[in-house]
Amino acid sequence: MVFSFFDNFIFTGMPIIMVVFFIIFTGVIVFSLGKAAREHFRNNAMEEVTVPARIITKRTHVWGGHGDAGASTSYYVTFEDEQGERIEFSVGSKLYGMYAEGDKGMLAHQGTRFIHFERDRF
Repeated sequence: MVFSFFDNFIFTGMPIIMVVFFIIFTGVIVFSLGKAAREHFRNNAMEEVTVPARIITKRTHVWGGHGDAGASTSYYVTFEDEQGERIEFSVGSKLYGMYAEGDKGMLAHQGTRFIHFERDRF
C-alpha cells in the first residue's frame, strides 16, 4: 500500500509540482523584465539634465564567487547637487577609477540613468 501511494505520487504529483514551479519561475522573470522596461521607458520620457554636483562617496558591491565561480563587482558613485539632493548611479569600472570623492563638476543624467560627469579643471 505504501509503494502504491509513492508510485502514484511520482506519476501524478510530480508533474503538478513541476508545472507550479515553472509558472512561479516564469512569473518572476516576467515581473523582473517588466520592472526593467518600466524604468527604461520612464527614463526615456524624462529630459536629460546637467547640474553642478560633487562626488560624495564611491562604493562597490561584490557578489557571486562561490567555489569555482568567478565574482562580479558593481560600481556606484553618489553625487550631491547644489540643493543638497543626493543621487547614486551605477557606473562602469573605468569611470569609477577615474573619479575621486570630493571631485566637483557637471553631472548629466536622465532620470536614474547616468550619462556622464565632467570634472572641473583646477
